[in-house]
Amino acid sequence: SVPACCSARYNLALLAFFGFFLLYALRVNLSVALVDMVEPNTSIIKNTTANVCPEHSSSINVPRNTTGEKYSWDADTQGWILGSFFYGYIITQIPGGYLASKIGGKLLLGFGILGTSVFTLLTPLAADLGVGYLIAVRALEGLGEGVTFPAMHSMWSSWAPPLERSKLLSISYAGAQLGTVVSLPLSGLICYYMNWAYVFYIFGALGVLWFFFWMWLVSDTPETHRSISHAEREYILSSLKDQLSTQKSVPWRPILESLPLWAIVVAHFSYNWTFYTLLTLLPTYMKEILRFDAQENGFLSALPYFGCWLCIILSGQIADYLREKQNFSTVCVRKCFTLIGMIGPAVFLVAAGFIGCNYALAVAFVTISTTLGGFCTSGYSINHLDIAPSYAGILLGITNSFATIPGMVGPVIAKNLTHNNTVGEWQTVFYIAASINLFGAIFFSLFASGEVQDWAVSGYHLHRN
Repeated sequence: SVPACCSARYNLALLAFFGFFLLYALRVNLSVALVDMVEPNTSIIKNTTANVCPEHSSSINVPRNTTGEKYSWDADTQGWILGSFFYGYIITQIPGGYLASKIGGKLLLGFGILGTSVFTLLTPLAADLGVGYLIAVRALEGLGEGVTFPAMHSMWSSWAPPLERSKLLSISYAGAQLGTVVSLPLSGLICYYMNWAYVFYIFGALGVLWFFFWMWLVSDTPETHRSISHAEREYILSSLKDQLSTQKSVPWRPILESLPLWAIVVAHFSYNWTFYTLLTLLPTYMKEILRFDAQENGFLSALPYFGCWLCIILSGQIADYLREKQNFSTVCVRKCFTLIGMIGPAVFLVAAGFIGCNYALAVAFVTISTTLGGFCTSGYSINHLDIAPSYAGILLGITNSFATIPGMVGPVIAKNLTHNNTVGEWQTVFYIAASINLFGAIFFSLFASGEVQDWAVSGYHLHRN
């Protein structure tokens, strides 16, 4: 094979990595900033029941910057603010996949991130104008981010040789986890030393900067790349020649009737339920139940995603090694990795709800739970490219539409179940997430496939008629 170092396909993976890094930084910064945007007593009535953990922050409170505006939003309003992103996000998934197959992923991904960055820069202004404006801006950010994953999948369908798929995709999507890791504590520090508005200004500006590099260095296909070596171009094109379809129309009906696709839908939905519930509410859980202050909170909230990031990178290498060197079938690797990545998190999540006030153990369990989830990236997450490389962007649009629903309803349900912030209430939240995960894992292992489906290859229509 062609050396990986400095190759065009690995450069693409690296730039994509930074793109997704910024996307997730732009997505989660609100969860941290929100703690600072809300007047302290409106968010929670201090709960003094015996089963909530004692205060244990011994750190001296440094007088902090309090120049940021404060708003009196109650818990339900905050739930809507946090959920509003996903209302935009769900709308552009399938159109994103379809457009990417028509105009290419480069422009779509580039402008998706640029748009998100611009709306992030406008967030403080919107919050000032009123809660409706803030919800609208977050929904518009969601519209911009909605096209990004389908666009990336679509690009990889022409860039990733089949036996390097797990590696290349896990590098590019791991940026999302690292973005979470860095932006959670960093947002906490920015809130602490500057004020919450700068959280949005700094990350927004970085997104705009990334856009210029992306437009300058990347191309949609190996054929159109300015500086790709002849050997690498030939290697990529020859590895994909039997896998892609040349027909222009999208075979919608066979796509929607495909059981292997529905296996991915169910797995994707289930995994995201846990992922989004934790992503939006972990800072709250740390603060209200485990009683960590904001500074500790940012670093501890980030730890699980750091584990997940490491796991995604490593499992991508292992998955391709098993397929290439050990001759494991693709479907076997996808199913095993999905099972580990969904049942593992379910077990540790439930355990996290049962250790009471043992902070170290609570953080450890939540971390292990999220880390094991990283296996899913080389499991169901890139299975779209195994079953229909030509339509991978559209398939991802379909599965991600379903998988966005948990982002919209998960945090709202969790907020409603935890009105008093008791340990018991949070156990219920963890139980629900774990059982949904378990169901998704079993469904995927029963119905998934690792082969290119008949309808996704060029000659398919000829045989039908």
